[in-house]
Parts: sequence; C-alpha cells; structure tokens
Amino acid sequence: MSEETVNAEGTATAVEGAGSSDEHPSTSETPLTGVPAAQPQQSETPKRHLRKTRVGEVVSNKMDKTIVVAVVRRVPHAKFGKIVKRTKKFYVHDEHNQCAIGDLVRVEETRPLSRLKRWQLVEVLKH
Repeated sequence: MSEETVNAEGTATAVEGAGSSDEHPSTSETPLTGVPAAQPQQSETPKRHLRKTRVGEVVSNKMDKTIVVAVVRRVPHAKFGKIVKRTKKFYVHDEHNQCAIGDLVRVEETRPLSRLKRWQLVEVLKH
C-alpha cells in the first residue's frame, strides 16, 4: 500500500507502509521516516497520590506508638470575616516513641491504622 502526502512546498511524496500505522503513528513506526517511534518510559512502581501533610504540636504521648497532634488553622469567620483559630487534633502513628509533649512535628496522611489513627509521623521539626 502506498499513499501520497503533500509537504509544505506543495510537492507530493509517496509513503510506503501499512494503513493502520497512519492512524496511530506512535504505536510502531512513524509514517514518514519508517523509524520506530520513541515509547514513553513506564516506571516499575505505580505512582502514589500526593498525601496531605500538616504541621502541629504534640499535646499527648501517653499511648504506645501513638501521639496526639494539635494542628491550628487560621481561617476567616464565615459571617464577620475576622481571622479566627481553628484547632483539630489528629492521632498520629509514632513508630519509635520519639516525640515529647510540646514538640513541633510534620505528619502525613496514610491508610487507616486503627479506629482513629490515619496519620503518620514524618519528622520532628523542633524538640
């Protein structure tokens, strides 16, 4: 099968190849050169979605391998617009029991580890 294509100068050139490669040029070879097209590189490990991270202060470390971290957000009041503080407590997995009360820590979201724990410790920012 040969087909004719018209280049920018207006002259016709004959192209040899299968008709299906013209429809999907990235599958096996490019229609004009006959050279195999570059395939996109696939990483061996599947991509993981970005996980939420928060910075907060440790308020409790009385449990084994679990800390409670208070994260403070500053948001405008819905009606009046004044900036107010909103505090949320997260139960965080601390594998090595390395945190003390008052530490500033960075935590990230993870799969559910228990009934309340859905966060894990990334790093201790300040002792």
